[in-house]
Amino acid sequence: MPVIEPDLLRNIPLFALLDDMEIAELSTQLDEKQFLAGQVIFSTADEGGTMFVVQSGRIELFIHDANNEYVCLGFVEPGDLFGELSLLDNERRSAGAKAVENTTLYVVDRHDLEMLVKSHPPAALDMMAMLGKRIREADILVRDRVVSRNVNAELPISNTFGERLSDILTRIAGDIRFVYLNLFWFGAWIFVNTHIIPKLKPFDPFPFGLLTMIVSLEAIFLSLFVLISQNRQTAREKVRNDIEYSVNIKAELEIRELRQQIDDLQQLLLGHLSKLNTNLTASGTTPNTLDKTPSSYAE
Repeated sequence: MPVIEPDLLRNIPLFALLDDMEIAELSTQLDEKQFLAGQVIFSTADEGGTMFVVQSGRIELFIHDANNEYVCLGFVEPGDLFGELSLLDNERRSAGAKAVENTTLYVVDRHDLEMLVKSHPPAALDMMAMLGKRIREADILVRDRVVSRNVNAELPISNTFGERLSDILTRIAGDIRFVYLNLFWFGAWIFVNTHIIPKLKPFDPFPFGLLTMIVSLEAIFLSLFVLISQNRQTAREKVRNDIEYSVNIKAELEIRELRQQIDDLQQLLLGHLSKLNTNLTASGTTPNTLDKTPSSYAE
């Protein structure tokens, strides 16, 4: 395990107040790891037990929600720490982390943490402050993040008697059984009032004035109730259109973000290949090339 330079540890706020002996001892205990830009350090549900302190570079913390959407929880800058929750409770990782830039990390395990807290008790408060900051950022993210909206949840449930009655009558009038009931009722009314059966005295003889009035009133009230239901349906459609518009905007932004990530990945890959080529050239090793002999050009 390579020994970390004590002067580098003094640039980290978590270790800044340690004396020379404590810094020297801690530098022999900590591990140093380096990650390339875009490289995943750990993922959700990975084994924990360690935390990391950023010496240089930048780290992004992320999770995937119930819809498997990528959610950025924030960024960790040089001098900050992350992964402390898994170190404290010995549980699996609750989030993932990846390097945004070429990054150097110090790995702190439980033994290193005990040594740090014993020699420098305020370090525990620093960790608690960082954990509290992370929780506050997560609270703000959850509060402000809107994933989806339900049309039925956006509009209040019908509470007034008129709205409930209009919904009930609209459902009844839209049923085929209501048509059959009206046909049977009209037929029976006309049959009774046409004096087909001599013993039955018509109470609404032709031209059925009472039936005409009842049917007109039925049509008027059903039309009014249908219009009320249509107005409420129009309100639902307006909310649905707003939701669809928001979804389309979100999809467009995610496509742009995906395009940007592809471009960033291309630049990272080109940068890594260029760095690798530079290292090979500096070491006197050149990439393999095709042996071009005169016979290779012969037809």
